[in-house]
Amino acid sequence: MADPISPIPPAPPAVDPKARAAAKAFEAVFIGQMTKLMMETAPVEGDFSGGHGEEMFRGVLAEQLGTAIANGRGIGIADKVLGEIIRLQQGGGQ
Repeated sequence: MADPISPIPPAPPAVDPKARAAAKAFEAVFIGQMTKLMMETAPVEGDFSGGHGEEMFRGVLAEQLGTAIANGRGIGIADKVLGEIIRLQQGGGQ
């Protein structure tokens, strides 16, 4: 007969808020760079072109989009980067 009381699994180690913030910031920059490259390849001619002003602020828009996406659900990069940060901090970097 199985024991009806199962042991409580160990709590996950506390994550340094600075490490979590660094992982989110990395994801934001990565997404921003991807977005910027994507925007550079999209045609901008026509009636809805923003002209010179759009060209000037396209990089800022890409950066803000990256930050907004990362601060939302993100794309999963921050979790992987955070895992690597934790592994390196614990001495598993060999």
